[in-house]
Amino acid sequence: MHVRMWWLVLGLPLLGVVATQSPACGDERPRVVQWRRHVINDRSPFEAAGVADFDVDGHLDVFCGDSWYAGPDWKRHTVRVVPLGTNPQYHEDFADAPLDVNGDGRIDIVTCAYFSQQIAWVENPEDPTGPWKEHLIGRPGSMETGYLRQLFGDDRPVFLPNVGGRVMWYELASRGPPVRWEPRQLSPEGAGHGLGDGDVNGDGRIDLVTPNGWYEQPAERSSDWTFHPEFSLGVASIEILAHDFDGDGNTDIVWGKGHDFGLHWLRQTRDAEGRRAWVHGDIDDGFSQVHTLHSADFDGDGRQDFVTGKRIYAHAAEPGATDAPCIYVFRFDRSSARWLKSVVYEGEPANAPADARLRDALQDFARGSAGTGLRMVVRDLDGDGDVDLVTPGKSGLYWFENQPAPRADSP
Repeated sequence: MHVRMWWLVLGLPLLGVVATQSPACGDERPRVVQWRRHVINDRSPFEAAGVADFDVDGHLDVFCGDSWYAGPDWKRHTVRVVPLGTNPQYHEDFADAPLDVNGDGRIDIVTCAYFSQQIAWVENPEDPTGPWKEHLIGRPGSMETGYLRQLFGDDRPVFLPNVGGRVMWYELASRGPPVRWEPRQLSPEGAGHGLGDGDVNGDGRIDLVTPNGWYEQPAERSSDWTFHPEFSLGVASIEILAHDFDGDGNTDIVWGKGHDFGLHWLRQTRDAEGRRAWVHGDIDDGFSQVHTLHSADFDGDGRQDFVTGKRIYAHAAEPGATDAPCIYVFRFDRSSARWLKSVVYEGEPANAPADARLRDALQDFARGSAGTGLRMVVRDLDGDGDVDLVTPGKSGLYWFENQPAPRADSP
C-alpha cells in the first residue's frame, strides 16, 4: 500500500483498539489518539446514521436505518420499515440526518433514497419507541446521499442532496403547522457524483463544491449563484471538503474517488496576476471506494483533520470491492507539508463469491468488519470532550471511541 507517511501505529485488534502516535511538529501539539471499537449492531445493513437524544433522557442515541439505539447501552428500538431497493444489495436509506423538523422539541430524521428518488422526514412521536411516521418532502431524482447545513448562516436548515443531474437543496421554510420545505435549483453545469461546501473565495459565505467546479453564494439570498468551472474531480466523494488545510489563508479542496482508488487534494494558490489557481496533489491511493469524508479536530491540536475510508460494497463489483475494509484519519503537517495518516480501523479482505450479484457484505466480510458507509457521524458520543466516530455500513454499525493513549513512559 502506497502512502506518503505513516504515523507510528500500535494495533490491538483482539480488543478492537488501535493506538496512534503522531509527532509534535513545530508549534503543533497533537494529542496521542487511541481508538476503541464498540459494536452497536454488527448485523445492521444500513449505510447512514444520525446521533441525537431521541428519547430526551440526557444520553445521546444513534439512529440507523429502521431503528434507533438508546445510549449508553444501545438498546434497539425498531420504529419504521426500510425496503430494499430495486437492486437488493441496497436499502432505501441513504441519509439519517437528525433535526427537530416540526418544532415540537423531539428530534426527527431527514432521509433520502436512491431508488424511490424521494426525500422525506420521519417524525419522532410522543413515545419514541413506537412507529415513526414518514412525511414526503420531494422527489427530485436518484440520490447517493444528502446532509444538513446552515447554508446561509441563519436558523433555517438546508438539506443538500446529491441528485443525479441536478444541483439543488431543500430549505426548511416553516416548522408549521404545516411543515414547509422550499426547493431551490441552481444551473446544472456542476452536477455529478459528489457534493461539498465551504467558503472557497474567502468572502464569509458558504459556497457549494461539485465535481466540475464550485458555485459562489451571492450576497443576496435570492440572486443567482455564479458557477466557476475551475476543476474536474471525476466520480467524487460526498462530502467534498473545502477547508484551508495548509494554513496559507486559501481554501483547499479534498476529495476521494467514490468508486475507484484514490484520495486527492487541490491546493488553492494565486498566479502572477492574482487569479485563483489549483495545484493537484495525491494523498493516498492504497484503498478504494472512498465515498465519504468528514472533517474535525480529532487530536486536539486546534486544526481540522479529516476521516475517510472504504465504503464496503459501494458497488459489489468495482476496483478493490473485496479488499480489506479500513477507516483512517488524515492530518496535514504544515512543517513538512505532508499528509500524515493514522489508523482508526483495518480489517480483512472479503471471502466473496466470484459472481458479484451473489455478494453480501454481512456474509462475505468477517463479523465485526467496519466501513464508512454513506454517512458517518463525527460527534462526542460519550461526553468526554473529544470527537468520536459512528460508522454505519453494509457490514454493521459501530462506535469508535476516541481515547487518549497512555504515554510510552507511563508505568
